[in-house]
Formats: sequence, structure tokens, C-alpha cells
Amino acid sequence: MVRGLHKVCHRGVSLLTPSSLSPPIFLCLKLGRVPGHLRTHSIKTTTAMTASRLHHLVPIHSVSSKNDGTNGSLSSSNAVATEDEDNLEGRYRLPPPEIREIVDAPPLPALSFSPQRDKILFLKRRALPPLEELARPEEKLAGLRIDGKCNTRSRMSFYTGIGIHQLFPDGKLGQEIEIQGFPDGAKLNFVTWSQDGKHLAFSIRIDAEDSSSSKLRVWVADVDTGKARPLFQSPDIYLNAIFDNFVWVNNSTLLVCTIPLLRGDPPKKPLVPLGPKMQSNEKRDIIQVRTFQDLLKDEYDEDLFDYYATTQLVLVSLDGTVKEIGPPAVYTSLDPSPDEKYILISSIHRPYSFIVPCGRFPRQVGVWTTDGIFVRELCDLPLAEDIPIAFNSVRKGMRSINWRSDKPSTLYWAETQDGGDAKVEVTPRDIIYTQQAEPVQGEGPEILHKLDLRYGGISWCDDSLALVYESWYKTRRTRTWVISPGSKDVAPRILFDRSSEDVYSDPGSPMMRRTSTGTYVIAKIKKENDEGTYILLNGNGATPEGNIPFLDLFDINTGSKERIWESDKEKYYETTVALMSDQTEGDLYLNQLKILTSKESKTENTQYYIQSWPDKKSCQITDFPHPYPQLASLQKELIKYQRKDGVQLSATLYLPPGYDPSKDGPLPCLFWSYPGEFKSKDAAGQVRGSPNEFPRIGSTSVLLWLARGFAILGGPTTPIIGEGDEEANDRFVEQLVACAEAAVEEVVRRGVAHPSKIAVGGHSYGAFMTANLLAHAPHLFCCGIARSGAYNRTLTPFGFQNEDRTLWEATSTYVEMSPFMSANKLKKPILLVHGEEDNNSGTLTMQSDRFFNALKGHGALCRLVILPFESHGYAARESIMHVLWETDRWLQKYCVSNTADRSTDLKVSKDDESKGAPHLQNKTVAASGGGGTEADFEHDGCHLAPRLNWLMLAADYLQLEQQPMDATEWARPMDTRLSSADCSL
Repeated sequence: MVRGLHKVCHRGVSLLTPSSLSPPIFLCLKLGRVPGHLRTHSIKTTTAMTASRLHHLVPIHSVSSKNDGTNGSLSSSNAVATEDEDNLEGRYRLPPPEIREIVDAPPLPALSFSPQRDKILFLKRRALPPLEELARPEEKLAGLRIDGKCNTRSRMSFYTGIGIHQLFPDGKLGQEIEIQGFPDGAKLNFVTWSQDGKHLAFSIRIDAEDSSSSKLRVWVADVDTGKARPLFQSPDIYLNAIFDNFVWVNNSTLLVCTIPLLRGDPPKKPLVPLGPKMQSNEKRDIIQVRTFQDLLKDEYDEDLFDYYATTQLVLVSLDGTVKEIGPPAVYTSLDPSPDEKYILISSIHRPYSFIVPCGRFPRQVGVWTTDGIFVRELCDLPLAEDIPIAFNSVRKGMRSINWRSDKPSTLYWAETQDGGDAKVEVTPRDIIYTQQAEPVQGEGPEILHKLDLRYGGISWCDDSLALVYESWYKTRRTRTWVISPGSKDVAPRILFDRSSEDVYSDPGSPMMRRTSTGTYVIAKIKKENDEGTYILLNGNGATPEGNIPFLDLFDINTGSKERIWESDKEKYYETTVALMSDQTEGDLYLNQLKILTSKESKTENTQYYIQSWPDKKSCQITDFPHPYPQLASLQKELIKYQRKDGVQLSATLYLPPGYDPSKDGPLPCLFWSYPGEFKSKDAAGQVRGSPNEFPRIGSTSVLLWLARGFAILGGPTTPIIGEGDEEANDRFVEQLVACAEAAVEEVVRRGVAHPSKIAVGGHSYGAFMTANLLAHAPHLFCCGIARSGAYNRTLTPFGFQNEDRTLWEATSTYVEMSPFMSANKLKKPILLVHGEEDNNSGTLTMQSDRFFNALKGHGALCRLVILPFESHGYAARESIMHVLWETDRWLQKYCVSNTADRSTDLKVSKDDESKGAPHLQNKTVAASGGGGTEADFEHDGCHLAPRLNWLMLAADYLQLEQQPMDATEWARPMDTRLSSADCSL
């Protein structure tokens, strides 16, 4: 869905070019059969690059409907083979045309508004990339994957062109001005506006045999004329985009991360090592870490990491003037102060680590002037290998160092008082400090606020108002404080104190306005003849009937509120996206308010409007076509039902166009879900999402099987509840089975699903769920599809997902939750799919390999497909099409054609229960666990509670993207929640 605001660059698709590629690896076993000989082949693929999986939005009349259906990466003639059982291995396949046509629909451009909101960029994209792009060599270093040829992160997607349209007050768009001047075939990234909206900066790279030609160069374009040119006059200056890339310091100057001119060739790996690889803990330190991947392994890796990550900072003006800033180093972030006088620069340095990624390496943060003079060092944090695995544990020392967005050059940060260990009881737990960039001699930091929970961020307004957020994972408690930063005599007070998982009580987040310096602050609203202090709270409006987004005028002093806007409840789903009347300084008056809103329905794609007060007149600015008209009349319904212990559950039921259960009878059904942990039954039973949202279908979405006549039960809530001091995962299996039983009973009761033709599937933790359900609830499902899962929890001994106990602290839980340990019970057909290069912590490809071997060792009907070059999610067209083919074949063979009597499976299941299999009794469930999709806890700042308005995170523009669901469409994509600082900086 559209809600995001992102810098206009995306990491997710690689750019790779070998001449031949490995097909997926297939392993298949049937009951009583020995698997056939494994055959591997190579196939040729074309070099055309036509696509990106990126999600999209479309401006009016901006996209051609022409498409040859092949995307230039795999033709029908060389992909389709017969259904002969002995001819299933060694080739990529295409799914049926009704699925392929939806996946191959041409992509639509992304949208980006100018800082003044008077222009819109149309960032043009391709469709799914060919596999050869993923096959390009990459270095796996310090938790990163690096394309050495381009000196960027690998698997990075790109734009193919930029169009600019004037946005007039009436919502109409002017004629397109296309950015011109860059070479044919150029790949564009990191598109950013200057603060005055007159220029664009972006990087360009071109695929070439010459490695220097593949490196990124920085270009700039004049917005009025559309003419683009290289920023640097010298052709030998290239962008280093391993960490940060470039920032506008002011309207005419950029600070750029460049490859040092005298870098030379990469280090060569010694043929004979200097000695063995050694790690030691002779000091008996307690160091517990998750199963991080792509770590440094030896001294050569350390040298290679330095080679690619070392940057020379360069100040460059639009007139071509160049000035180096500081010595070469591994710089990770650049942040100019609002007054454009200082730059906050972060870097990492040795000693590195072989057990944690680069986000925990020693980190230095300093202040420089914008003309290149070093001012002072703020901190030099040591290597952080010992951050406890308990949620809300953080790094020691200064963290979350930022500029106040309402001041010219004032810094603020947080420091933990518990040593970073969430298990230590202390008051206060965090202290927030503030200080000028260049303090008066002898003047130390000032304490801004003290917190008893974990600091989660600040929304700034001015000296009289700021909102401070804190939260605590174990209790799900979240608090919002009102402080007056410029008035020490005004005591802080709590504005909101609630549970983060109680979505019904969410008051919303403050809407932000853009300042003249390009920062974002809380928007204060004035009413005529009223001296009150008002802000706008933008909320999802969760209710038992689904989300009904709202905009409240909130009196910050009295707490009174007035609902000035609310989404339509009957047919449409509408949201407020951003303020559009914040271009000028001074107060914003309610009767002059302009808001960008979105509007969609079950059958109508998302459109964007500008609503103007006081009459709330709407001007439509987009006219997006339906992306898959063949499913335009699909049926969608929010259904509610109850688990046998009284927990309320819900799901979205999708039915094919024209389906009538009274005439057509029950359908084969696909159940696709992802478990989530909760602290209370009431919160677990709350409805999330809206029945009126447009059903977006991504390239690996299960909704594709609506075109094949399936009923789809999308996102059935699967809460694993732990109340009080008990742990949710201690009763994971029995609660999981109870949720599935309630969902299956409901769709069967409605007459839309055939009881013997219900399949189950999921991605990542959803795959883990799938295997558990087939093992412990065989009476419910006829087969399963498990993508990129983890099945043996003993391989993730220091925690997984929302479990922060170790294997040795909760041995029985780890074992009982692991479907690997129940492989002897799994008798239903299961399709396992995994990317060969999965880099997600916890879901190593080995998990699927070993699970398949365990199943095979007990004669289970199973099939394993390993996708070459793919990671945790799947990107290449060949891979995606093949996964869809595999899934469709599995469903047709073991679901649609299933003739087994469900009553027999039910009897077997009850026999297993009598022998001690888990069973949920009709009583209150108690345990504890994670926050499902609600919480994302980081070592550097932790859960921002409530959400900081996404405008606050903007640089100079709004970027809107329509996000179709992919393989993880109803769920968190990662099997374990890790700090973003663990993986990148």
C-alpha cells in the first residue's frame, strides 16, 4: 500500500551478467519411492533487462500498455516442458497464461513531489529482471553484499528515465519534460531534489565490460529545461555507494562519497594462508548473537571490506568546484545541519569482528563545517559484540545522534543507563541530551529528558513543544511525552500511555510540515479567533469493522479533539498522505489547509487527490488503470470467527470473479498466513486492515490463484498469545493449530471451500507455520507450500523471531516448535522452496536442505526447489515464474485433484492427540512473545512508539509507491527481527 516515504533508491534487484545460468535444483520424493537421479543443466537466457519488482504508482496517461509477455528474460518455447513425472528437473518453467499475464503486466512509474509541491517526478521502471543480473559476482562482507564492479550494494534496482510534470492548483498536470542528456541504457539511482526544487541529483551507471564504465557517476539536471550533465568535470571521479552516497549541503553544493583516486586494484587473496583462522574467548566474555550471515571470515576479508567501503568525501558545487573533506575512511552517514553550516559525519573503523555485522563495528561520530574544517569528535564507540539478545537491549554510549529539526545547529542523542541490557532494572533507563554543534568552552551537554522505558525518538516543533516517545517490548507499553525544550520550568507530562498492540486505542501520529531548511517539524494549526495550540493527528482508525483512517484537530494543552476528516466507511478506503500547504513559513490556518489523500476500493485502484479546506474540495491528480482487469470483479470480504478458547480471529476472504457458492459449490482453497505474538487476548482479536482496500497482487502473491479458480484465505490472524509472565512460544503449536482449525471451519461452514481441498502456505515464518500445521494438524490441509523457512530452531540457538530466550533456557520450547523434530509425523505433500543465497538471519538455505532430508528419511511426499542466486525473497523473472509453476503444479496435483476423505485424516489426528499430541483446551491461553507486525525493535533506538510521521523522515520530497503484495504479503518479511544497524548504517 502507499504510505511510505523513501529516498528514491531501492536495494532489492541485482545487476549481473554471466552468459549461462544454473537452473533451479529439484529434489522430489514420493511415498515408497527413491528420488530419481539429480540432473543439472545450464540454459541460455537473453540479456534484455526489462524489469524491476518494485511496487508502483502511475500518473495520468503515463504508461504504455504494450508488452510482449516475455519481459525479455525467458520465452515460452524454452521454458515449458511436459508434465511427465520423469521430466521435472533441470529447466525453468512458466506458469499457466492466466497467472503469467498478471505477473508480466508492465510496471508503472513511481511518483516524487518537489519540495514546493508544484512538480511531480515520474520515475520510470522496468519489469522483472532477468536472472543473469542476479548472477553477477558479489562480495559478502560484514553483513553486506557488494557489487565490486559497480562499487555499490549488489542487487540494486534502478530507474530507466525521469519525467517532470507541473502540478497546477486545480490538480491538472502539465506536459511532461523528460530528463535528457545521459547515455542510452543508463541506470539511474538515488534521485534527490535540491531544497529549492530547481535541480535534481542522481547517479548513473552503464553495463559494460570495462569495470570503470560500470561504476556510478553523479549527474545533475535542471528541472526547468530537463537537461542533465555530469556533476564532476573529471571523468575519473566515481561514486562510492556502499553506505551513504551524496547529500545536498545547500542549493548549489553537494557532499559526495567518492572512490579514492589512488585506490588501485583490490587485494589478492593469498594462495597460502598465513595461519589458521582463530577466535578466542579467554576472557570468558558472555557474547550471544543471532545467526548473522555474510560476515567477515579472515584478514583478507577485512582488507577487501576496507577496499570497497573506504570513501573520500568531496564537496562539489554545481559550477564544478571540488574540495576534498577529511582523509579517506569508511564513512557511513552524512547529515548537514539545518542552517547548512555543519555536517554530522559517521564512520566505522577497525578492529572489525568475525561474529557481528558492520553495524556493530567501532563507530566514530564527528562534527565538521561545510567548508571542510573538523570541529570536534562526539564519540568513538568500541566494538559492540556483546549487545544482549533481549529485546530493547541497545549499544552502550551515545546513540541516535541527530540534529534538532527546529534549530539551526543543535544536536541531541540518547544514552542508556542500564549498560544496554534490557534485563537490568534501573531508573532512569535512558537519558536524552542536547548540545550546540560548537558549545562554549567548558559547557557540557544538557539533559533534555529522562525515560524509564527505552527511548524511541522525538518529533520536534519549536521551543514550546516536542513529543518524546518511549516503549518497552515485554509489556508492549508505549508512552508519548509532551516537553517544552526551551522552558526548563515547564514540567514534562504524559500525553498518551497505552499498549502498542492495542490498535483500537491508537490516537494517531502528528502530521509534519516542511521548513525552509528542508527539515520536518510538527505542524501547528491555527483557528480563526482561537488562541489554542492545535496539531493534526493522522491515524489508521482501527475498528472492529476495519480501519477507518482519520484526521483529528488536537488541542495539545487540553487534550480535546475534533475530527476534521474521516475515510468513507461504506465503499472506499481513504488515507491522508501529506500536508500540501506547508510551502511558506508561519502559521498554518485550518481554513487554508491542503492535504494529499488517497482513495481506493475493492475494485478500484488507488487514486490521489488534493483536498482543500474549508469546503474540503477534492482535486484528483491521478487516474491509474486497473493493473489486472481480468480480476477486476474479484470478490473480497473481511470475515470474523472465533477460536475455541474465545479469541476473536479475522481474515480476508477472496473469491474468483463471478463465483456463486450456491451455484458453483465449494472451491479448492489456499490458506496463507504468518503467526504473530501478543500479550493479551483482546489485542490479538482486534481487526487490522480494511475490507475496502484495493487487492494488490505482487509477482509471488497467492492472489494469483484467483485466476485459477481458488478461494484465497488471506492473512488469517494467527495470534500466539502470552499473557502476564508466561511465554507465548511455550504453547506455540497448540495455539497455531487452534487458529487454523477455526479458520478452516469457517470457510467450510460458508460453503466456499471444499473440506478436502484446502492447502496451506507461507513465506519465512509463514513457512515455519506451514510445516508445523502439516505435522500437527493433518486433518485440516491436503498439502502445503513453504517458501524460505526455518524448520530446526536448534540451529538458531540465541533467539529467533520474537523469542529472546536461548536454546539452553527454553530447550523444550525450541524442540517442540521445530517441525524438523516432527518430520516423522508429516504425511501430507509439502513443497519446499528456498533461495540458494538466502541472507536472512535464521533462514539459511541449509534449513530447507536438512528438513527435506529428514522428511525423505521418513518416506514423506515432498519436493525441494533451490533457486540459484536468489535471496530471502525472489527477484528474477525466471525464478519467480518457476516458483509459480511449481506452486500451481503442486496445487493442481495435491489439492484440486485430492480425493482423500477428510474424516479419515481427522480420525488419525485424534489418535495422535490421544498419544500426547498438543491440543488447545477450552481455557484461557497464557504466555508471552513478540509483537507481530506491530513492533520492530532496534539496538539503536528501538521501536518508535507511536509511529513518527513518515514525512519527518523525508529529505526533500514525497515519494509515493503502490506496493503490491509479494511472497510475504500479509506478514513481516524476516524470520528474525534484527537491528537495522546490524545490517547497515
